Amino acid sequence: MFEDLVEEYGIFGLFISAFISSTLAPGGSEAVLVYLVSEDLNTPLYLVLVATLGNTLGALTTYYVGYVASLTESSKKLNKKYFDKARGFIQQYGSISLLFSWLPIIGDVLCLAAGWVRLNLLMSICFITLGKFARYYLLSLTVS
Repeated sequence: MFEDLVEEYGIFGLFISAFISSTLAPGGSEAVLVYLVSEDLNTPLYLVLVATLGNTLGALTTYYVGYVASLTESSKKLNKKYFDKARGFIQQYGSISLLFSWLPIIGDVLCLAAGWVRLNLLMSICFITLGKFARYYLLSLTVS
């Protein structure tokens, strides 16, 4: 079933899976990437770039949600366990902490906190992209 869906949607499916995986919703873009790399239908670098783009845009969506929420909501409504830790990490290390935005759960919260504290958008994009690219690239190397 999984293989049928991936084959039907291919590159677009990888992009959508990567996008969703990088928002506050759960996803499994790594499995899609591994499958597509193992099928050898496209170059691994192309697949890594597609996944990185989708995942980065998803992270920027979460950044934007954090930015908008900071204007309208109190941080008391957020999950204190993750948000306070992420916000402290962001405030201590700045944009470079977004290299870890690929981590499960906490990575999404890092992006949310980055938007909340209004980290420099250009620097945030650079570090988010670099971290996500490195993760997907290393993952692709394990398959090919």
